[in-house]
Amino acid sequence: MITRCKQLIPILFIALIISCKQHKKAEIPISKSESWVKLFNGKDLNDWIVKIKGHPVGENYNNTFIAENGVLKVNYKSYKDTFNNAFGHIYYKKPFSNYRFRMKYRFTGKQLSDGAAWANRNSGIMIHCENPKNIGLEQNFPVSIEVQLLGGNGVDERSTANLCTPGTHVEMQGALQTEHCISSSSKTYHGEQWISVEIEVRKDSIIKHYINDELVLQYYKPQYGGKVDYNEDFWKAKEGQPVTGGYISLQSESHPVEFKDIEILEL
Repeated sequence: MITRCKQLIPILFIALIISCKQHKKAEIPISKSESWVKLFNGKDLNDWIVKIKGHPVGENYNNTFIAENGVLKVNYKSYKDTFNNAFGHIYYKKPFSNYRFRMKYRFTGKQLSDGAAWANRNSGIMIHCENPKNIGLEQNFPVSIEVQLLGGNGVDERSTANLCTPGTHVEMQGALQTEHCISSSSKTYHGEQWISVEIEVRKDSIIKHYINDELVLQYYKPQYGGKVDYNEDFWKAKEGQPVTGGYISLQSESHPVEFKDIEILEL
């Protein structure tokens, strides 16, 4: 009888291990397939709204933004080398609040001759933007959170996917950050190479910036506050309130830049 029990022990032990493994496997949640949606069809700008300083919303002054060969381009061929502070943005047609956004970008050619020195190889993705229909005629930038995109100048170190805050503030390491721009930990990317950028946005809780799949910056609690150049009393009254969502726009700041594979995954 004792011998028989000894023989049963290994069998019961093996059965117990198999049962535990099966139980653990059943507890692993099944991940949902990611359904990324293309925001740019590669053919036209029908789903986008243009607003350029000095011009009414909807007017694509000098064909600043064009769709060509599957790429959304910031195009200055009709500017005759004179930018005249015509800062522009192109907004996707609807707002978002909880999502992952990704695309590829690259800087090309040369900056317009009268563009600001800081705007050389400079563009951005503006998230949590105010409604483009409410932008003032002479307003430079929307109240928003900017994921600043910078290209290297061939010599100096110059991070990309930085943070700039037109009319907003954020928190980092438990403290309110009121400086206008904060650098990321990214590498410098010189030349005209395509760079992948992704942003994870969790309403008014946390925002993360990724470059080529590497996390380079994160911050918390986006809120209204700071300097604005339009409708000051309105935005002053909202100071300290959380920014929970808004439009997404891409910038034109005097240097040609291209965008492609523009997609979003709502969470």
